Amino acid sequence: MNKRQPNILLIFVDNHPASMMGCYGNDEIFSPHLDDLASKGVLFRNAFCPNSMCSPCRASMLTGLMPSQHGVHTWLDDYIMDTWPEGFSAIAEFETLPEKLAKKGYHTALIGKYHLGFADEPQNGFKHWVAMEKGTMESFYDVPMIDNGQRHTAPEHSVDYFTRKSLDYLDKHASPNEPPFFLCLTYPAPYANVPDPDHRYSHLYADLPMNSVPREGLSPELIDWILMCKEKFPDEDFAWYRRLAEQPNDLPSMRRFYAQVSMVDDGVGQVLAKLQEKDVLENPLVIYTADHGKSNGQHGFWGHGEDTWPSNMHHSANSIPLLISYPGFAQAGLEVDNLVGTTDLFATILDLADCELESPESVFGQSFGPLLRGETTEFRDEVFMEQEETRAIRTSEWLFMKRLENTKYRFKDELYDLVNDPDERVNLAQDPNYAEVAAKFSSRVEEFFTKYSNPRWDLWKGGTVKSNSTRPFLWEEVWGEDWTPEF
Repeated sequence: MNKRQPNILLIFVDNHPASMMGCYGNDEIFSPHLDDLASKGVLFRNAFCPNSMCSPCRASMLTGLMPSQHGVHTWLDDYIMDTWPEGFSAIAEFETLPEKLAKKGYHTALIGKYHLGFADEPQNGFKHWVAMEKGTMESFYDVPMIDNGQRHTAPEHSVDYFTRKSLDYLDKHASPNEPPFFLCLTYPAPYANVPDPDHRYSHLYADLPMNSVPREGLSPELIDWILMCKEKFPDEDFAWYRRLAEQPNDLPSMRRFYAQVSMVDDGVGQVLAKLQEKDVLENPLVIYTADHGKSNGQHGFWGHGEDTWPSNMHHSANSIPLLISYPGFAQAGLEVDNLVGTTDLFATILDLADCELESPESVFGQSFGPLLRGETTEFRDEVFMEQEETRAIRTSEWLFMKRLENTKYRFKDELYDLVNDPDERVNLAQDPNYAEVAAKFSSRVEEFFTKYSNPRWDLWKGGTVKSNSTRPFLWEEVWGEDWTPEF
């Protein structure tokens, strides 16, 4: 370990699948700073999030816990903030990553999107606090912000705003006379379905053929979800759900989405340049990752894994980029094929910061510090994911999605042979020849969630959710009309 604890820059972006970066093989996207970070650091080829929605993944990153442990199963709906308890934070009862780091002398900062409750004041152990008032993105411009207690509207693009605020923070805290810092920079981008006027990177994509975006027919499961929403939520704006069916082959939306990645890349470049300019940091730990992935038409749908009925855990929805630079510790230019997840990131940061992982039996995450060094080490070959009525295990050879059984919808499990069917197209779960494989993984999923669930938040065993569910009708049907979200 280094003599001095590393300064830590965690860049945690929104809606960014790994496939939308040059360093992951996409030759249509302009991401030079991220590609350079990958070439000088460590690139993880198989990193996955535990859920395909924003708030649950942010909660898992900050606590190391699965959604069935911390209780956040989908995005927290800012439009029902008037129902939240005063000062609500969805993970207030847990000792979070910034709280643990603060105990070791770190100065902690969140600059960007919070989306785990009220953003009026610092939450969860963060001391420096610059955040959007709401987690839901409605526009990239004129966004209401809270800057360490001061409210104002940021006229510029929010990516540029949070970049500027991060540069200001580093000017003050990237100093040998200051304590080590943990800066969590949470850009609210890329986000293509938000109105976004042309900006300085839009021209790069104006005439791009977008050959990296698949042209597929609509998934039947997407259509089923749209029709289910129309039936179960008659008072909601159905046009929003209808757009889910229009977007998979909507090239203007995809071009906006790609352009947002370039905006983020620009901001990352500025922040990394500032670190180099300060020239006072011993081996800073820099991490770039995302809360979740997103399908850009793969498997016939656009959006999150919960945007189908039943929800899915296909690669496109849950695969995230993970780039790590830690000079003097991590092997530059290394590419890692091991399966890792968001909870591993929690464990790894604590490990590299010389913080003890308390109650390791309650956290599935494992430090991948040895993988950063390129060491040959035994690292488990599985990650787990959950999306309300769907739970999944992914190994290097298989993807198994287990569905809730006690419903009238008769959901079917899914099993994919990733060696012979890497695109996850042929469901083998109902094939008698694969019955033993399906049974083995079904038991493993049950075993995992028996250990890594809190009965209060275990939806499969009568538990509930914090704030809201995207499928409340399902849980009312399964557990009775008295079922309701809690806090």
